[in-house]
Amino acid sequence: MSLSFEPAALRALAELIEKTGLTEIELAEGDRKLRLVRTPAAVTVPVMTAPAPAAPPPPAAAPEPKTDPASHPGLVKSPMVGVAYLSAEPGAAAYVSVGSQVEAGATLLLIEAMKTFNQIKAPRAGKVTRIFVTAGAPVEYDEPLLIIE
Repeated sequence: MSLSFEPAALRALAELIEKTGLTEIELAEGDRKLRLVRTPAAVTVPVMTAPAPAAPPPPAAAPEPKTDPASHPGLVKSPMVGVAYLSAEPGAAAYVSVGSQVEAGATLLLIEAMKTFNQIKAPRAGKVTRIFVTAGAPVEYDEPLLIIE
């Protein structure tokens, strides 16, 4: 097929796009190039909304202590920049959770840095009282990870 810019040839290509459901066709012949693009028409869907029923107020949660975690003696900080993982693999049980008793040297979580999974170990024995990171979240150097009391 010779690359033609004649209206009849362009109409034939447009019909081909319509019949096949393609969104674009690009043809090249030597230093000549032809590209036809069909953008689908925007569909406007009317949305009917009913007023939402008044939700009961959430139950009052116990207020968290307003202490700065950075000053806590049991704070475990990130030794590197990376991505935190609370378990060895997706779907597996977390190494620790709030309330877990840990021994010194036990794995608390993993931090992936440069495609290497680094185990973050408990610096001392105790009970995990707070976890500040979530699985798959990026962490910075010296960022609080959790507290062991």
